[in-house]
Amino acid sequence: MPDHDPIPKAPRESEATMTELMMPHMANNHGNVFGGVILSLVDSVAAVAAIRHARQSCVTVSFDRVDFLEPIHLGELVVANARVNFVGRTSMEVGVRVEAEDLVTGERRHTNSCFVTYVAVDEHSRPVPVPPLRLETDEERRRHAAAAKRRAVRLAERREERAR
Repeated sequence: MPDHDPIPKAPRESEATMTELMMPHMANNHGNVFGGVILSLVDSVAAVAAIRHARQSCVTVSFDRVDFLEPIHLGELVVANARVNFVGRTSMEVGVRVEAEDLVTGERRHTNSCFVTYVAVDEHSRPVPVPPLRLETDEERRRHAAAAKRRAVRLAERREERAR
């Protein structure tokens, strides 16, 4: 990384979208897609957003609460959108929204959202600083504030676990 302060980046500069058609090997005997298939897609699209923001390799540190609101069915197209919500010194929270699309009707359903934390690392797997976030819209400021609260809770929980 350069010695000078990195130029702040807007969340839109690192947005990522991935789509995947849900095939038979991805579903259980009821025709519902396995949660692990969706989590893998979420991790992939969120990693792209984190790497685009940092322009460094990034590793997954944590997944915040994942609730599956509705099942995703065999034959549906899964659309996962990722965006950086918060940046610390070396870490980033990426929000991911997942929707299932019926390819025949074009109807989309929100099936789940979650937050994934990444740390940017160098070639020796040591954390490295990432560019700050440049918030441009009220929605970005809202997401950033909510992410800052989640981060504070995660850090407090981590301190509590270490104290045990």
